[in-house]
Amino acid sequence: MNFKNVEVKKKANIYHGGKVTSRSIITPEGEMKTLGVMLPGTYRFSTQAPEVMEVTQGRCRVKLADDQAWTDYEAGQSFEVPANSHFEIEVDELLDYVCHFGAE
Repeated sequence: MNFKNVEVKKKANIYHGGKVTSRSIITPEGEMKTLGVMLPGTYRFSTQAPEVMEVTQGRCRVKLADDQAWTDYEAGQSFEVPANSHFEIEVDELLDYVCHFGAE
């Protein structure tokens, strides 16, 4: 996946003590995305807008707000998170991802 002619926000988004970092990009169509990396750990994130998390490297387990069970994802797969919700993610190895905002 390549993104062309994008605006890149210089300031990094840093979460969970630096174990999750990302950079925001804005496409020519005005879509916001983040390109990020998660180090091993278990994290909880809240959403305001709907998101699609695309795993580009590594694997993870995810539990969405309304789910009782964890679901496994690996490179090439994605999952959707509704607006005004949250999810937990468990990472055992370096995870590279793209988050697409407002993509529900």
